[in-house]
Amino acid sequence: MNTPQVQIPTDTWISATWDEYLQVVDHQAYAKAKGYYYDHKMRIELAPLGQDHAADNTIASFTVNLFCGLKAIPTQGLTNCTFREAGFEDAQPDSAYYIGDNADAIPWGTTIIDLDTYPPPDLVIEVANTSLADDQGVKRLLYEDLGVKEYWVLDVKNVRVLAFEIENQDSYRITESKVLPKLQISLLQTALQQSHQTNQS
Repeated sequence: MNTPQVQIPTDTWISATWDEYLQVVDHQAYAKAKGYYYDHKMRIELAPLGQDHAADNTIASFTVNLFCGLKAIPTQGLTNCTFREAGFEDAQPDSAYYIGDNADAIPWGTTIIDLDTYPPPDLVIEVANTSLADDQGVKRLLYEDLGVKEYWVLDVKNVRVLAFEIENQDSYRITESKVLPKLQISLLQTALQQSHQTNQS
């Protein structure tokens, strides 16, 4: 695979070198795709996200921002941002947050966040409509290796939230956020459930 001119499989992990991955994500044909690189494999996501995915992502972001505002917790949220450890790992989560002392860690004007220079986000959120197994599996391992502190998977079809604390490259299910103290994961899940029955207000 010298160039991405040949159609590559999407929404699945395929073997690739780092340079091959960069050729694909930098190619105009994949300008709107999300890219991930982990363990000598790449995943290019082209699946249409749709209303359900977008609505759940909005509710999660609103919940985090509202909670941080009410509790006066400094935060910086990023949507579809690229986090890169050059040569090894790359991720474009649906949402990511720098919280507390890290809220101002990334200077304005930064494009790709180089994790050899800047800290990883404190919280990463992936919205899983058709990608649940991958979000719970390989992406979870990717975020463990990147040093993210907390990882949430929003299961769109089953209207539930799977939350994990990450420590020492290992992750554990939690019912209360560690990076947003006293935020019960059940509160976010209730917000998601209600938003599936009525409008977001």
